[in-house]
Amino acid sequence: MRIVVIVFLLMILASLGSALLFLLRDKGQGERTVKALAIRVGLSITLFLLLMGGFASGWLNGRL
Repeated sequence: MRIVVIVFLLMILASLGSALLFLLRDKGQGERTVKALAIRVGLSITLFLLLMGGFASGWLNGRL
């Protein structure tokens, strides 16, 4: 489960970085920034739900 959390965190950071690059390149005139940020929010919510499910099912014991 630790690897899954790390992979999700790396994907969230990559999405945030790509949103920054799209914002700088498009000068705020494109939809790519919004899509990248929406992906980041989706990944964050998915990670949160996975962690909640892991704690509820006993797969996680409070230490990662």
